Amino acid sequence: MAGSGHENGAVSIRPADNLAVLEVSKKPKKSKFALGCAMLASLTSMLLGYDIGVMSGAIIFIKKDLKISDVQIEILVGVLNLYCLVGSIVAGNIADWIGRRYTIVLANVIIFVGSLFMGFSVNYAFLMVGRFIAGIGVGFAIMGAVLYNAEISPASSRGFLTSFPEVCINVGILLGYVSNYAFSKLPTRIGWRLMLGAGATPSIFLVFAVLAMPESPRWLVMQGKLGEAKVVLEKTLDTKEEAQLRLNDIKEAAGIPQDSTGDVVVVQKQTNSNGVWRELLLHPTPTVKHILICTVGIHFFQQSSGVDAVVLYSPRIFEKAGITSSNEQLLTTVAVGICKTIFILVATFLLDKSGRRALLLISTGGMVVSLATLGFSLTIINHSEAKLTWAIALCITMVLSFVAFFAIGMGPIAGIYTSEIFPLKLRAQGISLGVAVNRVTSGIISMTFLSLYQAITIGGAFFLFAGIAAVGWLFFNICLPETRGKTLEETERLFGNLVGWREVDKKMKEDNTKGTTHGQEGSDG
Repeated sequence: MAGSGHENGAVSIRPADNLAVLEVSKKPKKSKFALGCAMLASLTSMLLGYDIGVMSGAIIFIKKDLKISDVQIEILVGVLNLYCLVGSIVAGNIADWIGRRYTIVLANVIIFVGSLFMGFSVNYAFLMVGRFIAGIGVGFAIMGAVLYNAEISPASSRGFLTSFPEVCINVGILLGYVSNYAFSKLPTRIGWRLMLGAGATPSIFLVFAVLAMPESPRWLVMQGKLGEAKVVLEKTLDTKEEAQLRLNDIKEAAGIPQDSTGDVVVVQKQTNSNGVWRELLLHPTPTVKHILICTVGIHFFQQSSGVDAVVLYSPRIFEKAGITSSNEQLLTTVAVGICKTIFILVATFLLDKSGRRALLLISTGGMVVSLATLGFSLTIINHSEAKLTWAIALCITMVLSFVAFFAIGMGPIAGIYTSEIFPLKLRAQGISLGVAVNRVTSGIISMTFLSLYQAITIGGAFFLFAGIAAVGWLFFNICLPETRGKTLEETERLFGNLVGWREVDKKMKEDNTKGTTHGQEGSDG
């Protein structure tokens, strides 16, 4: 496997690759072609964000119109995540069968149907059917977009490009908040239906946009289509030599002999995915076991720290903080969406410069402080009979602070990190497993938050989230290696020793430094 020299601008190559030594002395460029593909693939994720954002306000009017209880509201809001679980698990197999691109197309079609069902709902049961259909589509969309972006992206800008789904989710949340405010002026029975049904419109255009994208080069190699894969790699990487190097790495990971050089080769395929799931869950190697622990941990802590409680129930939180007007609650919620979107955009430019670990630890630390302070301010307000302006201002500030810290690290990195660490043959199912953990945890939080704060007070709920985030910070610091600048194939070497990975990382850097030095000497000669 090729050594990584992306961090210092050089790429070292093994003699066995039978390629001329490739040295990229200048800073790696961000391929415009890869950028365009990643953006198109990620736009489907915006529909998940829109659903999250719009539901936060729509439930105010749904409760009035359909006369439903808080428990029914919790189920309505959170059940989409459980349906998403089903979609993400199925999508892992579908993505290996029909390809990453057509999986995203299928996601848009399913979301379109689900949005229409929700928009034309006449009662609670009909609305739940729409949530089921949309949830399946969202599971397909998240898994497909993250997988595609990871496999289409050059190593030098993979963090930037793979963060796009999270960027689009945040833009979607903001659009959902704006939609709430815009349609809130309409009659109650019409307004919430338009809020939910509007999500169908973008799906139509996205189907045709995604069809214009190429397929993932790694999926093409798994199908034996080496010629097509090479064409895509040459479009997404800086040079043809680098494209050939990456193709060789992918062939090695897929078990294709290096002397197989035809445009189409025969690849031994599994008749079903049972073998992959068996290797992933029942008989994992030490490397895969380490990867699984990191995947489950990062997705669990991302959602169990309460982000969906803040995003979905922000109007309710602001009501508890003393903002009683529904119009002011929705406007303040729009500010939350703007803040979250701004900081996710900042994160996209830091991921490949600062690295995953540094941003993740800073992000989680800031979330702990923000959640604890939010819990403090809400507790003060809850125990005071007078209106405390400073406590209300502190509450709003801490909500904004929390979503900012989440967006700059924890938000995008969970998906990016998972897409980088699985071996090629396990990647689709591994990412679908991560999405499943993410959505189940999100569903539990969103379906129990109202009951939780009624049981332990709303301040107590956020103290609980702060404690969970603190445990998450310790987990990330101990168990998660840095993956910045490494190819997907190289990243696998970092895993296998849960707490001793630093020694492996140090040795890899030393080997890369030696390899680069030898490459420069050979070039000078």
